[in-house]
Amino acid sequence: MTESRATAAPGGQARPPDGVDGDAATPSEPEPYERTATFAALGVPAFRLLWLSGVFSFMSIQMQFLLRALLAWDLRESEGALGIVFFCFGLALGLSTLFGGVAADRLSKRRLMLFGQFVLLLGSIGMGLALATDLIQFWMLLVSSALQGLMFGLIGPARISMTTELVGRERLGNAITLSSLSLSGSRVIAPSTAGLLAGWAVFGLAGAYFVSAVIATLSFVLLLPLPETSNRTATPDGAARRVRHARSNPLAEIGQGVRYAMSRDYLRKPILTSIIVIMFGFSYVAFQPALVEGVFGLGDAHVGFISGASSIGAVVASIVLASRADSPKAGSILTGLGFAFGASIIVLSWAPSYPIALAVTAVIGGASTGFISLIQTIVMRATDEAYQGRVQSLVQLPFAAFAMAAAPLGVLAEWAGVRTMFLTMGIAVTLSMVVYSMANASSGRAPEPAASH
Repeated sequence: MTESRATAAPGGQARPPDGVDGDAATPSEPEPYERTATFAALGVPAFRLLWLSGVFSFMSIQMQFLLRALLAWDLRESEGALGIVFFCFGLALGLSTLFGGVAADRLSKRRLMLFGQFVLLLGSIGMGLALATDLIQFWMLLVSSALQGLMFGLIGPARISMTTELVGRERLGNAITLSSLSLSGSRVIAPSTAGLLAGWAVFGLAGAYFVSAVIATLSFVLLLPLPETSNRTATPDGAARRVRHARSNPLAEIGQGVRYAMSRDYLRKPILTSIIVIMFGFSYVAFQPALVEGVFGLGDAHVGFISGASSIGAVVASIVLASRADSPKAGSILTGLGFAFGASIIVLSWAPSYPIALAVTAVIGGASTGFISLIQTIVMRATDEAYQGRVQSLVQLPFAAFAMAAAPLGVLAEWAGVRTMFLTMGIAVTLSMVVYSMANASSGRAPEPAASH
């Protein structure tokens, strides 16, 4: 069965949605859609290993995200300090992610993930030792943040690119949503656990970092049995010669990937929209300590709880979307989730009490996770195999942008207050979705992912 969206062509290539000339989408007659089983992709043994490794990797990483925020607040008690820490992560991610996309298209994805996970493991141990010996300095926090950003840029494109090879395009939306479920599930447990451990005298921040290192080790071990997937050589439109000429020059390969994505309307629109939405909207995670401790006057454990509430919303959204991510309605669902994301951040800026903020954050978690999962699905399903790593690196760039935007947003929070900052973020997300909707309306419809069976 083929739906009216990008599908896999012979040779591992993708093609635009049916009736699309490569620049604008036009309506076509859709065929009946059979909903995918919620956990269908986990039936592939290799993907199941990759998924389990991701669960533990995300748990370790999410713990460190919160621990860095808590440590930055303890050392400086400044929204600006929180912003700088996330800025270092974003800058490093932005510098490495495009090269990570080239590496995923050129090198062993399994070995790239093993290397990146091992470095993250060492970084967590190092921070734990610095805290345990009372040698911790703010600059160490910045280095740790940058190191994680560099490894994110290496691991992310390889993980999604390998997912495409392991499960095939017909189950890619399901697999990506299940990967989001593993991330969301880890966020239910990891931040709350990190907050509780950090506030417990027996463990403290140092002990919490060591626990994070143990969890990262489990992720590394689960990557070891993964198969070596093949390098992609299929290219569209007779482009093989250009690819061969560029392979000795990573910058040229990056340029090819950018031109490939930006020359296709059905890729360009969701990628550019996601940069604005995630850059402004997702920055809410960086300022949870400022909201909980600075506005509501509560402690580290409450920061963990509000992060957990966001994750619960994300888990619910992932389960609901897992069977719908490959449907013809995915583009419309994406648009609705984007508007819900912006509106809920605006409501958070008004929240008069911690319980209300907790409930609103759960909605933010669900809307943001659904939006991110569907962006990845729509873009990767429409991308030729030879460009999967590089296009995924473009999809990942918004996370670098969000982390870098945390620094100026932190300055805004110090100048005008945390609530004003959240209001600004919500308005920016909502306006970007208005522009996206208008652009889709002018071209006939939103780009939709499709499955080929």
